[in-house]
Amino acid sequence: MPTYDYECLECGNRFEAFQKMTDKPLKSCPSCKGKVKRLIGAGMGLIFKGSGFYSTDYKKKDPSTDSKKSGQSSCDGSGSSCDNCPKQENK
Repeated sequence: MPTYDYECLECGNRFEAFQKMTDKPLKSCPSCKGKVKRLIGAGMGLIFKGSGFYSTDYKKKDPSTDSKKSGQSSCDGSGSSCDNCPKQENK
C-alpha cells in the first residue's frame, strides 16, 4: 500500500496515511479536523536487491571462446598447436 503525505491548511500539521490506491483522499486533519490537501511526493526510488547481475547477462561473446566450443582451433601453421594441422599431414 502506498503512503500519502497530507498537510492541514488550517494548523499546518503534516502527516502520512497508508491508503489503497483506490481509496479517496482524506478530507480532514486528525488534529484539528480542518481541511487537508494531499502533497505530491517524489515516490519510491529504484531499489536493487540481491547480489546483482550475473556476468553472463548482456555480455558480448568473445569470438575466441566460440571457436573453442565448436571444436575448431586456431592454427598457427607450425603443426605443434593443433591436431588437424595441414602441415602435420605432409610430414
